[in-house]
Amino acid sequence: MTGSTKLSSGAAGAGELVAEAGPPDATFGGASARKSRWSWVGLVASLAIFAASAFVLWRTAHTISAADVLAALARVSAGQLGVAMLLVAVSYLLLTGYDFLALRQMRIKVPYRTTALASFTSYAVSFTLGFPLLTSGAVRYRIYAARGVRAPQIASLTVIAGITFWLGMGVVLGWSLMAEAGAISLLAHTSIFINQLAGLLTACAVVGYLIWVSVKHRYVAVKGWRLELPGLRLSLGQMALGAGDACAAAGVLFVLLPDGHGVNFATFLAIYVCACMLGIVSHAPGGIGVFEATMLVALSSLPGSQVLGALLLFRLCYYLLPFLLALALLSGYEIVKRLKSGRDSLRDDSGGAAGPGLRREAS
Repeated sequence: MTGSTKLSSGAAGAGELVAEAGPPDATFGGASARKSRWSWVGLVASLAIFAASAFVLWRTAHTISAADVLAALARVSAGQLGVAMLLVAVSYLLLTGYDFLALRQMRIKVPYRTTALASFTSYAVSFTLGFPLLTSGAVRYRIYAARGVRAPQIASLTVIAGITFWLGMGVVLGWSLMAEAGAISLLAHTSIFINQLAGLLTACAVVGYLIWVSVKHRYVAVKGWRLELPGLRLSLGQMALGAGDACAAAGVLFVLLPDGHGVNFATFLAIYVCACMLGIVSHAPGGIGVFEATMLVALSSLPGSQVLGALLLFRLCYYLLPFLLALALLSGYEIVKRLKSGRDSLRDDSGGAAGPGLRREAS
């Protein structure tokens, strides 16, 4: 079994990650060394982003008083909170589509109520605790395993859901950077040309992927495991779903911003997606600190206390409340599962006890 990561094409069946045997890799030592060096580069980059974000937050904290933040929170209307919570519901509803499309690609039939429970709880937990491969994978396995879905299939589901996320982020970022290059340049202090170029390259990457998967069946192999990627039709569905989720999540923070901020939604969308990506690269749970610092810098033309207040409410609405709901749902799921298991055990014991008695009467 090789230790390399590669992209390939072929005709193996879809449905799960499949073990792929092969001859020993003669270059394994060199590849391992290169991977180790890149791991260090990634670690240093993550630490640098986190340190820079911590500095920005520290500097901001010295210019904003707690009283100003509390006043900003008090100015948020019930209508704003209502719309924000509605958009939170829309975003998490669209997130259940990530798992739905992945299961469809893998040709696994699972009731939507199970898919919705597994998807919502896994995302709500991983968004708050971080380490998504571990946290969301554990939650998904606990729920899907009861429906006969095996661990390799859950791993492949996670990969396909990740593709949905990045396709959606890519198309939103590419469009917004090109459409609002001028407005973004004023906020982020970048040139219009750089914004348009970044947007064009991002859009080309998304289109290139769609063309690549439309030509023939494509497979991704990671350390000997192979998974068929969705074709063009399903990839377009992934892109639309991911883009809708990104817009809904961005809308939560957008409606919580102070009135009269003068930033249109398309411009804000580009800033939001960039902040999310930096948060992901930093590996901080939920991008905490990094996301806030990026938004504070990009929206520095607005009152800092009001932006910080909106960010705090965003954390409450989009992260903390769904996390608490997910814990309640998981607790309820476990209780119901154990009660059902107990009833089934008692029924089996009753049946076993009655059997011999009936046989004795018959004899």
